[in-house]
Amino acid sequence: MKEFHLHLVSDATGETINSVARACVIQFDDVRPIEHFWNLVRTDRQLDLVLEGIRDNHGLVMFTLVDETLRRRLQDFCREMQVPCIPVLDPLINALAAFLGVESQRQPGRQHVLDAEYFSRIDAVDFALSHDDGQSNWDLHEADVVLIGVSRSSKTPTCIYLANRGIKAANIPLVPGSPLPAEVDLLTRPLIVGLTKDPDRLVQIRRNRLKLLNQGEGSSYADPEVVRSEVQEARRLFSRRGWPVIDVSRRSIEETAAEIMMLLARRQSASFSPEGKKT
Repeated sequence: MKEFHLHLVSDATGETINSVARACVIQFDDVRPIEHFWNLVRTDRQLDLVLEGIRDNHGLVMFTLVDETLRRRLQDFCREMQVPCIPVLDPLINALAAFLGVESQRQPGRQHVLDAEYFSRIDAVDFALSHDDGQSNWDLHEADVVLIGVSRSSKTPTCIYLANRGIKAANIPLVPGSPLPAEVDLLTRPLIVGLTKDPDRLVQIRRNRLKLLNQGEGSSYADPEVVRSEVQEARRLFSRRGWPVIDVSRRSIEETAAEIMMLLARRQSASFSPEGKKT
């Protein structure tokens, strides 16, 4: 395992550079970055601490600073220390500026402005939390997406992820021997998606869940035959209702959410005629 120091420098929350760095590093086997995370770097004093950290731990530097003075100081220092220094957003910003014919505003944290989109995301998170695991079905019709699936099929984390994209998502568990809430039959606006999972993987996850709760494995909750029956019945239900189905067995939460967002986009596109009017 090859280890190396990786300095991530941002003038905002650092979410962007953190995501970009991890997406790049994951493409290399047998390497482990020792991350030094520097966020909200907006003054010379704050940058001094960053430079001191780079001096003490030589390694790759990635940054998303927009202030020209701070950028120049960081790049000049890295050049003197002979360490790579990469402005990760520059190629995209420069390409956009050339394409649009306008200059970027160079404002730190601009993506986190408290605008209507931001409050829409907050509203979606509140909705997901209050409609988790079959709660508050009385206003289920306000959802953009309703996820239905057996226990431990990643419904809740997927809803939270979607909410952070501004999508109102609710989830309803399929409980053996219990019918779905009557409100589901009345839904026309939300996209309803069935989530399923490989029974063997589901058994293991449920067994781990029982151990965390200090409960024995004698419960039918993790019984292989019972779980297999649950999954089969769920698939039959989804087929009868004509709902799209996503098998989350080998998907990350992000991949499942991406599939749902694609289904939403297709549904929205199909609801409009070529003239741009709703059909």
